[in-house]
Amino acid sequence: MEQGRACEEVRPPYASVASVTAHSSVRVPEQARGEHTHSEPSPPRVVVQRHSVRGQILEALRAALVDGELTPGQVYSAPALGARFGVSATPVREAMQRLAVEGAVEVVPNRGFRVAQRGPRELAELAEVRALIEVPVMLRLARTVPTAGWCALRPLADATVAAAAVGDRASYAEADRAFHGAVLALSGNAQLVAVADELHRRSQWPLETNPVTRRADLLADASEHTALLDALMAQDVVVVQSLVREHFAGSGG
Repeated sequence: MEQGRACEEVRPPYASVASVTAHSSVRVPEQARGEHTHSEPSPPRVVVQRHSVRGQILEALRAALVDGELTPGQVYSAPALGARFGVSATPVREAMQRLAVEGAVEVVPNRGFRVAQRGPRELAELAEVRALIEVPVMLRLARTVPTAGWCALRPLADATVAAAAVGDRASYAEADRAFHGAVLALSGNAQLVAVADELHRRSQWPLETNPVTRRADLLADASEHTALLDALMAQDVVVVQSLVREHFAGSGG
């Protein structure tokens, strides 16, 4: 394929989406004996956390939502979820509060958090809004971005196919958003990317009537990513418009 050969000699200008930024360790030297005097105030105690427990729990809860492990309409308590993840109730409660702000769950006083119940209409509305935002941008990018500019996105499209092939819904959700985000990032509009990503995340939450996305639907959605990237690299605006509208009208991925 010509597009594939065009990408062979192009090195991606940024790190892979799968790369993880390492947390640098902080070394605090012990205070030497005899150096502290009564006139010298003790330095404030600083607690350095290498990893954010709350952030890890938030991602774990998001994965459980996508996987259908958290059932729409069901109420879950922070202590019970904390026991499941091997942490206290506090980071779970904080993560759930974040999900409540996003609309994924709702607070049930003195009980916990109820997973939002969503129907096909809400999913269709999200797909319509996403199409209004993303389609014009993709069409503009199809006309202006050279073939080489799309080469770094090939691994992202392939990652959606790999996740779909094994039916890993949580990994697919992340790879799906990474691909769309990378496409929109070529516009240079950070606000657009942030808004589109939030809408995309909401579209990935399970429906009340169909809490688990079928593997066949994941594969079909992933194949559309590959076809869309090929059309973008070929600057085929007609095919791009057809594919992206079909993409949003289908699974909303």
